Order: sequence, then structure tokens, then C-alpha cells
Amino acid sequence: MAQAQTTADSIVKVDEGLPTPLYHQIYLVLRNKIIDGEFVDGDLLPGEERTARSCGVSRITAKRALNELAEDGLVVRERGRGTRVIHRSPTPPVRAGVEGLLENIVAMGMETEVELIQFGYVAPNDGVQRALGCGPGDKVQRAVRLRRLEGEPFSHLTTYVPDDIGRTYSRDDLASTPLLTLLERGGIEVSRAEQTITATLADAEVARRLGVELGAPLLRIGRIVYDQQNRAVEYITGLYRPDRYQYRMNLSRVQTDRANAWSPSG
Repeated sequence: MAQAQTTADSIVKVDEGLPTPLYHQIYLVLRNKIIDGEFVDGDLLPGEERTARSCGVSRITAKRALNELAEDGLVVRERGRGTRVIHRSPTPPVRAGVEGLLENIVAMGMETEVELIQFGYVAPNDGVQRALGCGPGDKVQRAVRLRRLEGEPFSHLTTYVPDDIGRTYSRDDLASTPLLTLLERGGIEVSRAEQTITATLADAEVARRLGVELGAPLLRIGRIVYDQQNRAVEYITGLYRPDRYQYRMNLSRVQTDRANAWSPSG
């Protein structure tokens, strides 16, 4: 059994001025160290007395933090043997980059499993109208899908497609084939996409589907796909687990008239 090399003094800092309880501050720091791989499967965490002493908290506070880790299934607490990490990342994270954006999206669809949760035709809300350039009296196809890699959920996708385009494929088609592939089969020549990346928190429904806690942080990617005539043919919002999805960008240092800057590169 391995002994963690990092001392409690260097891994846990608490702030009594914060509204977050001290035990939860300790829990969050230790949890992040485990998830990030600084503590790996088999490592022993500092015990209750050592954690309490180094953090300047009571032993009860330290014990509660370690117990929360155990309740999350990240560690096992054994009398006389200490608190041992038992967390293993179930699958390597999915990696996606800016380079070859549309091709990467199709490749991801082919390599992952998909569950079609909802499928139908609805009146577009204001956000969808702006994205697709449609009116309140129009209909759009709305689909909700859950993607898995090696059986583990990592993304929750909500897509909107104009009615006439959506009618070119079926529910069964969408459950088995990447949407971009279906668009191209229907005669749509995809040209470009606009994408935004932000952060959000998981609501109750998304948390249940992705297997995370209510309010857990998620990566939110919004994308509008256009055809050769500059018509918006797809609007998608993807919610991704940050522990199972990484977004990569290669940058090159370039010189401009005003200053040096970073620029995306292939």
C-alpha cells in the first residue's frame, strides 16, 4: 500500500472567514486532489489528528471531511489502517480540439454510444429563434441525447433543427448516426460553425443523467452550424462533465503591428 507523499500542511488550507463550513473546505481540497490524480488509488491520506493539527481545526471537523470523501466512494476508512484512496478514473477523458472542428464532432459521434432521450417537433423559444433565424410560428425538431464512452456518461446534448431539415431523417436514424452525417445525407452542405464555451451548473435532471451532484460544475458548449448558403441548420447546446471531457487548443505566438499575441494553430 502506498503512502501519499504530500503533507497535510501543503494540501489543505481553510479560511474561517468564508461562509463554507471548514469541514467542507477540507473535503473540497482533498476531493480535487484525488480527482486530479495527485492522490491515486492506494494512497493513504493524512489521518484525522494530522489533518486537524495542520489545518487548525478540531478532530471532529477533520473526521467529517474524511467521512464525506468515504460517502462519495473516493476513499475507504479502515480502523487501524487509515484512510485509503480507492478512486480510479473510469475512462480517459474525451479530448476535442478546435482544429478540424466539424470533423472532430463526427468522429466523436462514431466513437461514443448515444441514448436518445427525447425527440419531437416544438415551437422554438426566443433563444432558438435567434440562433436558427426562425419565427415563433415555425416548428423545429428538438432532440435530447446522452453520450457515453465505455458506458460512462460524459455529455448531455440538446439539438434544434429546422422542421424541413429534420423531416429528412427519423428518430431511429438519430439514435444511431451522428447528426452532421444525417444532415449531409439529406443534401445539406455544411460550411462553418460558431461556438461559445462557458460554465454552468447541473440542474436536477441533467445531474441525474450525467451521474453528478445537483449543482455540479459543467462545461457548456453552444454551437450554431451553417450551410453553404449561410443558413443556420443546427443549434446545439452540450453540457459536459469536466472530469471526462477536455477541450484542447493549439496556439502559436504571432507578432502583430501592436503587440505579440497568441493565435490558434493547426
